[in-house]
Amino acid sequence: CGHCKRLAPEYESAATRLKGIVPLVKVDCTANSNTCNKYGVSGYPTLKIFRDGEEAGTYDGPRTADGIVSHLKKQAGPASVALTSVAEFEKFIGDKDASVVGFFGDASGDAYSEFMKAANSLRDNYRFAHTSEEQLVQKYENDGEGIVLFRPPRLTNKFEESSIKYPEDKITSGKIKKFIQENIFGICPHMTEDNKDLIQGKDLLVAYYDVDYEKNAKGSNYWRNRVMMVAKKFLDAGHKLSYAVASRKTFGHELSEFGLDSSMGEAPVVAIRTAKGDKYVMQEEFSRDGKALERFLQDYFDGNLKKYLKSEPIPESNDGPVKVVVAENFDEIVNAEDKDVLIEFYAPWCGHCKNLEPKYKELGEKLSKDPSIIIAKMDATANDVPSPYEVRGFPTIYFAPAGRKQSPKKYEGGREVSDFISYLKREATNTPVLQEEDKSKKSKKKVKEDL
Repeated sequence: CGHCKRLAPEYESAATRLKGIVPLVKVDCTANSNTCNKYGVSGYPTLKIFRDGEEAGTYDGPRTADGIVSHLKKQAGPASVALTSVAEFEKFIGDKDASVVGFFGDASGDAYSEFMKAANSLRDNYRFAHTSEEQLVQKYENDGEGIVLFRPPRLTNKFEESSIKYPEDKITSGKIKKFIQENIFGICPHMTEDNKDLIQGKDLLVAYYDVDYEKNAKGSNYWRNRVMMVAKKFLDAGHKLSYAVASRKTFGHELSEFGLDSSMGEAPVVAIRTAKGDKYVMQEEFSRDGKALERFLQDYFDGNLKKYLKSEPIPESNDGPVKVVVAENFDEIVNAEDKDVLIEFYAPWCGHCKNLEPKYKELGEKLSKDPSIIIAKMDATANDVPSPYEVRGFPTIYFAPAGRKQSPKKYEGGREVSDFISYLKREATNTPVLQEEDKSKKSKKKVKEDL
């Protein structure tokens, strides 16, 4: 397993750094299939966390020593840190990430128990602490118990409160989780590799620039405040959209998906990606007064923006046995309602794709006279792949039947020409029309057989 080999040195390094804190072990699933089947291991490598002899979850974080060490140190400690002094409290809420603190005069009551349930449930993503220190409880909670979410001091701004009190009278783990998830990031969080999965996946505007809170917090907040000024105006008007700022260096790969350059100027470049995957790019340069961003957002909410498509140029000639599809002609070729289309999503560097190429071309040649079946391919590294297609590896092949273009079927069969033909005979709307072999080839073949 190539992925296993790449992980091995990182895993060994993490094991060394975590010695005496968390033991790291490995299981060869080819020799211990019963163990792996018991815990639902279906792909390699799979990393699972166990606590007190019971499975506690699957690790889905970065496959690096730093990522593994950071995650497991959080797992090894308590879900919520006990704070016994004002100094400990000040240090805890001064962290670069947000903090959730429970204040309890009685650390054995129902409220404390519910808080700890929430902390255990969300420990992978958020920082929790609790205290019964009288001075702190009196300062933050009039009723003797409560929860306060503290945003990172470095992100303090004039557009929102730096701390928020849990608003409900009754403290339950479910309500605590909802409170945290709705408030933890505020108007415009700093998106990083660690928190991106919690921020992405919804309609999201990101301003990419040289965000660096270690070396230049003032400069980082200068542009963030201008994003927040405009964002708050639209949020207050009832327009729903999430916002974030991110380092153009860290997220250079995302910028390339929008056709943007990670080395562009000082001012932020701005893009929106919706939950459905639609992309919009702000073409006007970001202005210090925020007016350019305001115009971009107004056009977005008014539905006046053109979606951005990452696409290779449409081929001038496309008469080969395998049709070349790019993002800009995808609808024309693949979504043609009267055609059955078999489409391969490939990567130019993929060895399996290169092995498939001559067979796929032969398939296209055999079906070149069929008016209702198209054999097609698309470079998924150079073109946006539209929904509902999902490409997680290469090659990925889909069959898009005539009249049912929103329900393409992923092809899971063999990769010989005969396998594809058998599949199309089963799935095609009409019986495939196969190109007959050249008569001279047939006669030569017959002579050879006679000999």
